[in-house]
Amino acid sequence: MSTTTSHTAESEEHPQGAAAAGGTGGTATRPARLIHNEATTEIPVHLLFRDDPDPVSVPLKPAVVARRQGTGEQPRLTRPAPARSRTVPQLDPGLVERPARVLPGLAGVLAGAGGIAGCLATSWWAGVLPPLAVDALRLPAYGGAGLGPAQWAAYAGAGALGVLGFGGLARGRTGQARLLGLFGRYRGTVRRTGLLWMNPLLARRRVDVRLRHWRSEAMPATDTNGVAVRVVVLVVWRVRDTARAVLGIDDHETYLRECVEAALARVAVDLPRGARGGPAAAAEALTRLVAADAGPIGLEVFSVQPLRVEYTPEVAAAMHRRQIAALDARERSSMLNSVVDSVEDTVTRLTMRGLVELDDYERKVWVRDLTVAFCAGRREPA
Repeated sequence: MSTTTSHTAESEEHPQGAAAAGGTGGTATRPARLIHNEATTEIPVHLLFRDDPDPVSVPLKPAVVARRQGTGEQPRLTRPAPARSRTVPQLDPGLVERPARVLPGLAGVLAGAGGIAGCLATSWWAGVLPPLAVDALRLPAYGGAGLGPAQWAAYAGAGALGVLGFGGLARGRTGQARLLGLFGRYRGTVRRTGLLWMNPLLARRRVDVRLRHWRSEAMPATDTNGVAVRVVVLVVWRVRDTARAVLGIDDHETYLRECVEAALARVAVDLPRGARGGPAAAAEALTRLVAADAGPIGLEVFSVQPLRVEYTPEVAAAMHRRQIAALDARERSSMLNSVVDSVEDTVTRLTMRGLVELDDYERKVWVRDLTVAFCAGRREPA
């Protein structure tokens, strides 16, 4: 009887084991251990410790399982989103400014003078030079051989030399550069000054490389509160790489204007407030953004300064009323603080000097009357 009772109690304590034993015809089996948690399902223990015949080394990363909301437990850790890099315009890597080959202007003058002298000598040789020119040049008298193939060839050579000599002369100016090209191919940039000789077959294009400034029209922007404003900016810039600025894009001035508009769409510009206003705080960010966008095309931006910031006509009246209300509230707060300080000082001095003895009720009445009197006096126009 005792043996039966012990088996019954044992079966009640381990119902799963008893059921397993009864299902296999009396053969005892080991019960499966389970992990129980309020936030997870039942996981067999043997699944956590499975033997892998060929384990592969995998780097482990810390992770936190999502917990139930309202239990005070930590949430799931999320991976930070990768930072998106700004797209920088890429041009032809071979399109870089390089100096062009030019000669001093004296070489062109000598070549042109040689061509003229050759034409005169050929005319004297052919006998077509006027007698007045022969006497002026003090040439010996010569009957001339006439215009033949040799004379015409000499004329052609001397004329070509004169055209090349005088046609290639150019004057280089300070603050200007000349972009040279041949049949659509970039051949170099000339930044030298003075009289120069260039190949007359090369196409020339002037580029202003001086320090320049550009004042924009009123452009749309927003302040830190998201209110629409209009901004007029002043950009100080110059052309640093003539090849990229002229050949890399259609119009570098138009591109600069669009860079300023894009920067204003990303930077908030506030109205001036005191010595350190909103435009001064936004100037550094605007300069950095515009310089980063205009640098790859050969433009060097020194500063982008907001000159005038104003609200758009749609919100100007509302913002004006808001500013007036803020000024009125600030004035009222200042006046109230001054009145409270005056009342406190008056009551304290009267009681400390023993001029009056006030209980709590009388003190409240005095404070009320003095406050009304001081406020009325301050509201009266001066």
